[in-house]
Amino acid sequence: MQKAVPTIIILILLFWYFRAMLFNPLGRILKEREELTEGARRAAEKSLKLAEAKQEEFEQKFAVARAEVYKFQEDTRRKWLEEQAGQIAEVKTRSEAAVRKAKDEIAAEAVQARGNLTESSAGLAQEIVAMILDRRVGGAK
Repeated sequence: MQKAVPTIIILILLFWYFRAMLFNPLGRILKEREELTEGARRAAEKSLKLAEAKQEEFEQKFAVARAEVYKFQEDTRRKWLEEQAGQIAEVKTRSEAAVRKAKDEIAAEAVQARGNLTESSAGLAQEIVAMILDRRVGGAK
């Protein structure tokens, strides 16, 4: 047992030496590395959450802008349709007025033609009677 005492003391001293010179620094380095890795992981997660929040904000703003564009397009289309309806109504009114004017002119011309026919028929009737009578008078002589 006396021979084993110096070996045990040397082993205890080696244990404390390795612990102080190798294991403690190595443990500190591994702990530091773990903290840095965990910090980088937390920073990446935070960055990912921030990017997701910005993407959601962008999508919301994009949806609002799209809605504004659609509203502008709908307003423009509605105004165009209203203008077109107004132009159609104006053309319809003008064409109806032109048709009424043409009907009135045709009616006036018909009245005038009837009057002319009446006048000319009376004159023609007299000429026919005169011709017939002239023939009878001339044929009787």
